[in-house]
Amino acid sequence: MVRLLPKHSVAITILIATVLGPLGAHAQPATFHTASYVEVGPILAKVGAATLRAYRDAERKHRGASNLEIYQRIDRPNQFVILGAWSDAKAFEAHQASEHAKALSGKLATLLASPIDVRRHGALSESTAKPGKDPLVVVTHVDAIPPQKDSAVAALKQLAADSHKQSGNLRFDVWQQADRPNHFTLVESWGSRGSFDLHQMQRHTRDFRAKLAPISGSPYDERLYKTLK
Repeated sequence: MVRLLPKHSVAITILIATVLGPLGAHAQPATFHTASYVEVGPILAKVGAATLRAYRDAERKHRGASNLEIYQRIDRPNQFVILGAWSDAKAFEAHQASEHAKALSGKLATLLASPIDVRRHGALSESTAKPGKDPLVVVTHVDAIPPQKDSAVAALKQLAADSHKQSGNLRFDVWQQADRPNHFTLVESWGSRGSFDLHQMQRHTRDFRAKLAPISGSPYDERLYKTLK
C-alpha cells in the first residue's frame, strides 16, 4: 500500500483541477493548458483506469461536458496523462480548492506509484482538431538548453505547421511551460499508427530532429497513448 504523503495530496488536488479544467473553463477560450502525468502501481492499471473513467463519466453526465481528455499509455498501461484547458492561470488555481478533489483523492491515494507530475503551459501553436475514430495520441516532452530556447520555439512552430498538413494528422499543438520556458509539450493526434509512423520519416520531421539534437537538454520523451474508454 502506498501511503499518502502531503506531496501526493497537493498533486491529487491539482489532478482534479486538471480534470475539471475543460468543464469550468468551457465557456471561455483557453489560454492556459495543463498536462498531468499519473502513474499507478503496475498491477493496479485496471483499477486506476476504472477510477479515472468513472470520475470522468460522472462529470460528463453531470455537466454535459464532451471535451474531457484522459489518455492511457499504450506500452505502460499503468500510466495516464490528463490534458486540461483553462481560460487563464487563475481559473486553474481556483479549481484546486474544488470539493470534487476530496472524492477522487481518497480513491487514488493508495494507487499512486509516484507523485503526479503536473506541467503548466501557455500555447505556442494550436491546430483545429479533426475528429477521428480510435486515434493514436502522442504526448512528447521536449527540453532545449536555455540559451537555445528561441531556436527551439522556431523549430517547433515549423514542425507543427508542416505536420498538421499531413494526411492522417488530426491535431498538432505545441505548448510552452510557464515556469520553465525552455521546456515544451507536443500534443499530437493521428488517425492511425501507420500515419504516425509515416510522419516519423517525413523530411520535415527528420529536419526538425536534426535541428533539435545539438540544442536538446534531455532525450526526446515521446509517449504513445489511447483514449481511456
